[in-house]
Amino acid sequence: MSVTGGVDQPSSVNRKAIEKFRKARTGLPSPGEWVERLRSGDRSLLSKAITLVESSLDEHQAVAQELIRLSLPYAGNSLRVGITGVPGAGKSTFIESFGTHLTGKKHRLAVLAIDPSSSRSSGSILGDKTRMPDLSSDPRAFIRPSPSGGSLGGVARKTRESIILCEAAGYDIIIVETVGVGQSETAVHSMVDFFLLLMIPGAGDELQGMKRGIMEMADAIAINKADGDNIDAANRARSEFANALHLFPLPLSGWPPRVKTCSSVEGVGIREIWKLILDYKRHSTGNGFFKQRRANQATYWMHETIRERIQQRFFSQPGVSGQISELEKAVLRDELSSFQAAAQLLERFFPGKK
Repeated sequence: MSVTGGVDQPSSVNRKAIEKFRKARTGLPSPGEWVERLRSGDRSLLSKAITLVESSLDEHQAVAQELIRLSLPYAGNSLRVGITGVPGAGKSTFIESFGTHLTGKKHRLAVLAIDPSSSRSSGSILGDKTRMPDLSSDPRAFIRPSPSGGSLGGVARKTRESIILCEAAGYDIIIVETVGVGQSETAVHSMVDFFLLLMIPGAGDELQGMKRGIMEMADAIAINKADGDNIDAANRARSEFANALHLFPLPLSGWPPRVKTCSSVEGVGIREIWKLILDYKRHSTGNGFFKQRRANQATYWMHETIRERIQQRFFSQPGVSGQISELEKAVLRDELSSFQAAAQLLERFFPGKK
């Protein structure tokens, strides 16, 4: 009895698409050369690499995925911090003050700021750099505003891949800022090591306006704008949030979330928040949660990508849009329920699958 060798598996790299891209953009380096230049600190090339990651063109994606694959051995060594907060909480001002403190300590900082896209025009202001003038001119900082593209909760689809590229480029602290519109927090929480919720005092009943799910995700809450006449209100808000957090079960990390006050304008409390983040890292590294959280995030994003690709392939099938239109009319005429219409459409393209 003999065993055949089987069928050779095709390469995961689309060489034809990469070559097509290089011919269309003569003078650009190969993916391997690109990674070498990223590691040397070429910020312009890092911006171009993230642009490729965000592109939906097949030839761009082929090059981007090869860049990410080659960057993986040099990634994973940063501390990833997610920052969210209610509109008006001063996220950009806080990040500038916080980031300037970090670069002053010789850290290299990358800020991936997700800018909301218009649901009507898909346009985006991308104004984060104008709100962070000092940090934008800091040679140890890299700020990348990216349009959310109307994705769920305003989170850019390719932010996690951008994190890998920034890490390969030598940035040891990555900040991911959300637009603070609700569901984006869940996605950002699934790609960072520490999640900071930014609040402000004197904006009414803070606890009444906060979703429990967002508070449960937070590793710390910072009451911003604690200066001038707001100091007493900030201290009251800190007490209220601290009392509320005591009612929640202890997170899997074993870290009880803390509440701090700060003033981004005056720079008060920024040092204490950074120390708190470092304390969290030591705690979660010591009990193994830091490594386990990264592993869970990697598998989570693998499954998210599978779901996304399946959806893209389904809607790119010939005739899908036309059949959807027909079934929509049937639903509106009450001839079919929404669930029956969806089941019929799926049965046509995935026969025999229930």
